[in-house]
Amino acid sequence: VYLASNRASAEVAIDVFAEKYGAKYDKAVECLTKDRDAMLAFYEFPAEHWDHLRTTNPIESVFATVRHRTVRTKGSLSSTTAKLMVFKLLCAASKTWRRLKGTNQLPKVSAGVRFENGIEVIQVPENHAA
Repeated sequence: VYLASNRASAEVAIDVFAEKYGAKYDKAVECLTKDRDAMLAFYEFPAEHWDHLRTTNPIESVFATVRHRTVRTKGSLSSTTAKLMVFKLLCAASKTWRRLKGTNQLPKVSAGVRFENGIEVIQVPENHAA
């Protein structure tokens, strides 16, 4: 579903999944159809950003590093030194983070420019339409 090239194809894939597996996996289908808009919201952003929006790996990998290091030092930290260690670990991990694709699109996104299926929607002024 989330690898569809546009929102319409993803909607069709959800409908097909619901029809095919609705009887056997009713709770999964209910969850999928209930959260349809949230799951497909990334289609309203630039296509360059889709890889980043569809993954939770950056969050998981950062906290895995912190969790791995803090478990090893269990019991030897005060709350102050634990916070300092977590901060330093996050700073070190941030040096290896991958840069966001499509950084040129960020000003448009923050300015509220509308995107549809990853492509910028250009508004034509009313007086030029005639």
